[in-house]
Amino acid sequence: MISLFQGVSRKAIAVAMAASMLGFLLVGCGGEKQQLKIAFLADYSGPLKEFGPVIQTGVELAIDHINAAGGVNGQDVLLVTGDSGLDKTKATEEARRLIDIEGVHGIVGPLSSGVTLAVSGSVTSTSNIPQISPSATSPALTNADDNGYLFRSTISDAAQGVILADLAKSEGYSKAGVLYENSPYGQGLAEAFKASFEANGGSATITAYEAKAASYLSELKASAANGGEVLIAAGYPTQAAIFIKEALENKIYDKFLFVDGTKSNDLIEAVGADALEGSKGTAPGAGPETPALKAWNDAYMAKNGELPSLPFVREAYDATICLALAAASSSTAGADIAAALPKVCGGDGTKAIPGAEGVKSALDLASDGKAVNFDGAATSLDWNDKGDITNGYIDIWEYKGGEIATLDSKPVDLS
Repeated sequence: MISLFQGVSRKAIAVAMAASMLGFLLVGCGGEKQQLKIAFLADYSGPLKEFGPVIQTGVELAIDHINAAGGVNGQDVLLVTGDSGLDKTKATEEARRLIDIEGVHGIVGPLSSGVTLAVSGSVTSTSNIPQISPSATSPALTNADDNGYLFRSTISDAAQGVILADLAKSEGYSKAGVLYENSPYGQGLAEAFKASFEANGGSATITAYEAKAASYLSELKASAANGGEVLIAAGYPTQAAIFIKEALENKIYDKFLFVDGTKSNDLIEAVGADALEGSKGTAPGAGPETPALKAWNDAYMAKNGELPSLPFVREAYDATICLALAAASSSTAGADIAAALPKVCGGDGTKAIPGAEGVKSALDLASDGKAVNFDGAATSLDWNDKGDITNGYIDIWEYKGGEIATLDSKPVDLS
């Protein structure tokens, strides 16, 4: 048998073998050439179980576009899912599984603010794994101690609270009761609403409730103590189904305003379309049709047949694309992805938009080390140093004919 190294010195062989081993280590351990794995950690059980599968369609569309463009590092990006169940313990355990067992390099999610903060504080910020929530709107995220690993692709409720207060005023209400889930999401939104509503001459009584209570009658009565003309339902569908029925049955309220967490087809089914008919609400939205939004809408329609009625599907798409672009521009190491996120989705690079062609253009630029600025389907993704989006839109929507109809979009700026 002829040696493969015949005529080659022992020193040259040793150098070649060392180089080969170094290459293996860089690929296997350093993350530079690994197959990118992205997790979607969302609600498939619990009070928000309606939202997880719908928002996942946005993540899946993003994965389709990324892989059609050749993926990252010449390999398809893999999607792994986990169920957070609106439970902090369950979500943190799932996050650890996704990182330690599945080997994911970035997480899209969770959906709720309280669970997002729990996962960030206990898992991702100490594991050096970037996390982008498409729907955690609490102002508490802004100053979270996350070591630079927590982002969101939706705008803070510091904006939604103002638009909700404007909506209440435009509907002719001067006194409001607010029933909010005792969580960072509910509290942040309730307080933002109250501050803005009262600054404009209104009066608001805000009352917290616990998520798993069987009845909210005492909280409803407390919220109406100032003679509230309307109830602001700042919680989630399964809870709202209980307290809306109780408010009607006990003649405490018959007028309601809703938010993103109570923008729900399940709520229509649980309460009845007639009880909700004409009630309006607010939720982060995408605003007027831009080239980026049109490209996304066209792609989503082509795959799914109709646009989603629930919020945060576009935001989940944007988050997934940004993780892939950040990895393509640097490596799959978590620290590199986190550092690259504001550069590939924001900044002064060449503009790119959603859709198969736009994503391919963006990935080509990022892979070649060129500056790219991905313009999201939902927002411009101008992350600040807190991981916050600073401008976007809040939709005004309505329960109408047993469906959810968007009426208007209001621009907001938190910069």
